[in-house]
Amino acid sequence: RSSPDVFESRMEKRSEVKKKPVGYSKQGEFIRCMEEKARPIFFAEGLGTKTSKGGFTKDKTLDSILNVEMVKEKSAEEIKQIWNQYFSAKDTVYAVIPAEKFDLIWKRAQKCPSFLYALPRKEGYEFFVGQWSGTELHFTSLINVQTQGETAPSQLVLYHYPELQKEKGIVLMTAEMDPKFLVVHEAQCLANQAQLFYATDRSETYELVETFNHRSSEFKYMSVIAELEQSGLGRELRPGQVSDKS
Repeated sequence: RSSPDVFESRMEKRSEVKKKPVGYSKQGEFIRCMEEKARPIFFAEGLGTKTSKGGFTKDKTLDSILNVEMVKEKSAEEIKQIWNQYFSAKDTVYAVIPAEKFDLIWKRAQKCPSFLYALPRKEGYEFFVGQWSGTELHFTSLINVQTQGETAPSQLVLYHYPELQKEKGIVLMTAEMDPKFLVVHEAQCLANQAQLFYATDRSETYELVETFNHRSSEFKYMSVIAELEQSGLGRELRPGQVSDKS
């Protein structure tokens, strides 16, 4: 009664407190903030990335996906577990490739940058051309190449990251695909074939890649299908079946 102005001011503050959710406190906010900062954030995907024509990321660096400085303290096996666990929850293709295997793939990719791959369909196969561009492997259907030539858009891109190759002995790989043309198990089939043909110990298998690049008149597309069937990939990855390989 003696100070009505003070009374009204206190009532306003009281109503403001009531509006705040139950359990609200500045201390609680501080704790949550500290927990967020303390939690190791290994991945930063989407930060600083640019999208090129067709929806694929332009200049997709490892730094745009992974906190490289943080994982350098981890062992190769720990990094593999982190990478696999993160991408297993995503609708995409991924892998951790041993350094020796990637060395072989990379050397062969320099000599033979393109190859013809066969994707199993309900009736027969659909052919895709794979073309290396640096450490990226771009795929597009053969029909696209035949109709659009060099302007044919990529339908799948495999990104290989050799930044940890020397220090940790592994190369990280992930992918982007055009969902209008490919689903994950089909993209996985093409990724598996890239290793089948470029990382093989069988001279007859890699000879197909050499023939396609340097003696194209001798190349027989049916030999790709035969190799695919012999490896088991042609049978395992028919539509409706998803590979458990990463």
